[in-house]
Amino acid sequence: MLLFFSAMICAMLFRSRMAASLALEGLSLWFSKMIPALFPFMVLSGLLMRLELSDSFAALFAPLLRPILRLSDSCLYCVIIGFLCGFPMGARVCAQSYRAGKLSRKEAALLLAFCNNIGPVYFVGYVLRLFPLAHPLRAILIMYGLPFFYGVLLRYTLFGSIPAPSMPDGAAHTAADGAGPLTPERILLALNASIQSGLNAVTTLGGYMIFCNMLNLFPMLLLPEGSRLALLIGPALEITGGLSRLPSNDAAIAIALLPLGGLSCIAQTCSCIRDTDLSLREYVFHKVIQTLLTLACCGFAV
Repeated sequence: MLLFFSAMICAMLFRSRMAASLALEGLSLWFSKMIPALFPFMVLSGLLMRLELSDSFAALFAPLLRPILRLSDSCLYCVIIGFLCGFPMGARVCAQSYRAGKLSRKEAALLLAFCNNIGPVYFVGYVLRLFPLAHPLRAILIMYGLPFFYGVLLRYTLFGSIPAPSMPDGAAHTAADGAGPLTPERILLALNASIQSGLNAVTTLGGYMIFCNMLNLFPMLLLPEGSRLALLIGPALEITGGLSRLPSNDAAIAIALLPLGGLSCIAQTCSCIRDTDLSLREYVFHKVIQTLLTLACCGFAV
């Protein structure tokens, strides 16, 4: 580890212009891609949870999702946010719900295995613009259908012992969720706390993004310029900047790398679950399986 840090410092000193360029690229991507895509969802999710409305929100989707997943509304909320909002919001709401006692340890482990994914806003607005496809709907189905069905498979195999929820009474459920009147003062206090929490989280995640992007110093210095291996290492370190350096005809490889999200997304997920006993190793194991499945599907459909 000391050797790594020494090499990093030497690379930054002797290739300071390259290091500054990579840091600036990471900062720019954080400001232009991560903040607009994540921060609004962090605030809205924080509001729902602080106002105790998250289960009521999930109940809107329960008629569709509960018969398939046989999970509680608190679990379904994590699934919905994880699929709609993108890395690392799935892990963030999963950890928050687990800490709040809304999820059991086994439920949280199941959700973490499949509901922390690339967001559709990012996928459609950034990835599909970099890699135009003749049939983008196929890629969308692979990107979101595969992890969902992987989660269904886990639910009925490794996590089959999770008890199915009893069907809640609608009136009682609504009364229990959001306990207390939604006064303007309560809403403003929740909004303030959600904004502060979101700013702190998005700043931390940006630090991971910048640092992991700077790790591209090593393949750029050690491998020939324009090397194929260097281009593939880039997304494995920091997905957003790495994808921007891949040729546009590498759509299948680019899409296959998205489920894992690179070292940056793994580090971001680790930061979200650090105060829990959820396993990062198990999370990475499941994401590697999903990456391999995505690669196999992309070979036929993209």
